Amino acid sequence: MMIARLRLALPIAGLVVFFDQLSKLYIDRHFVLHESLEVVKNFFHITYVRNKGAAFGMLADSAFRIPFFIAVALLAIAGILWYLFQVTDEQRDQQIGLSLVLGGAIGNLIDRVRLGEVVDFLDVHWYRHHWPAFNVADIAICVGVGLLLLGMWRSERQAKRD
Repeated sequence: MMIARLRLALPIAGLVVFFDQLSKLYIDRHFVLHESLEVVKNFFHITYVRNKGAAFGMLADSAFRIPFFIAVALLAIAGILWYLFQVTDEQRDQQIGLSLVLGGAIGNLIDRVRLGEVVDFLDVHWYRHHWPAFNVADIAICVGVGLLLLGMWRSERQAKRD
């Protein structure tokens, strides 16, 4: 049973890491830092930035940020793997959600180990009001968390029916 979960989790996480790193490599090789390409006027640009901090740049100037973020990522990966073995085979949405979060965590961890910061490039904005730039790993994490929440909600509804 646990092997079946790994057969689902590893390819999903692997694809996330592959496309995350491939897209970051492309941006790093074809864009200059802070270069921006308009895709949809007043809404979406490809903008090459690097994030030294966590979400929204938190802890970006901290002296211990790199070891801290690496340690947190490794703990998160261990927790995700542990949780993956706790869910049942019927809980596909949790398995897929955890796999997406795992791939996203590994993708951003690779950047932190390799560069000391994370490459971001997806820039969503409304005229001059910008959301912080993000990347493929961040998308996978958000979608994965959404699937986890959906799965918990479904489980709760099912438990109330039973």
